[in-house]
Amino acid sequence: MIEGMADKDLFEQLAEAVTTMKPELVAELARKVLEQGLSPQDAMTQGLAAGMRRMGEKFAAKECFVPEVLLASKAMYAGFDILSKAASYKPQATKGKVILGVVQGDIHDIGKNIVKVMVQAAGFEVIDLGRNVPLPEFVKAAQNGAAVLGISSLMTTTMPRMGKVVEALDKAGLRPGVKVIVGGAPVTAQFARNIGADGFAPDAHAAVLEIERLTGRGEGLGTRD
Repeated sequence: MIEGMADKDLFEQLAEAVTTMKPELVAELARKVLEQGLSPQDAMTQGLAAGMRRMGEKFAAKECFVPEVLLASKAMYAGFDILSKAASYKPQATKGKVILGVVQGDIHDIGKNIVKVMVQAAGFEVIDLGRNVPLPEFVKAAQNGAAVLGISSLMTTTMPRMGKVVEALDKAGLRPGVKVIVGGAPVTAQFARNIGADGFAPDAHAAVLEIERLTGRGEGLGTRD
């Protein structure tokens, strides 16, 4: 019992170190996990991932902002690099494969990067196509067993290309097998409905909930305003 409590205490320290954005402490705690012979996988899920989920909730509540989330993700990866090597860890689609990308013509990817960290922490395998992604690349990636395709745009001038991606997926016969979620500063729930997307997320935390909904892992937000 005491040993179990000690495990949880160390994992909680890991989570707290992530939320307080302390990569050196996260790395130190990760090494302690290995020294004590604890499960690296449990440390990643109950410690690192839990910490990032809390940051996502704080971000959604506007209790922290993009710089803090990025620093927290840096702290998380400081521990992830240590624990994943020790566990010979390979990302597995335990909840499904999610593809993320920024539409062609748009090079703003901070939001997409935050979503990536949050979605990985939630237990999904993430394929990151990056920014300025040509339409054919979205279609090609979606043909490889994807459950959800997340598309983002930060500029109103590139938003219409989201609709083009949905159309291309339809023509390729990939929907409704592949669900489409859209997001980005100028994107709205109404826009998502207009282009035929399956979901909309105004921030990274909402994106996780929506992806969980689309894959049957939660209620999500739907495409409500």
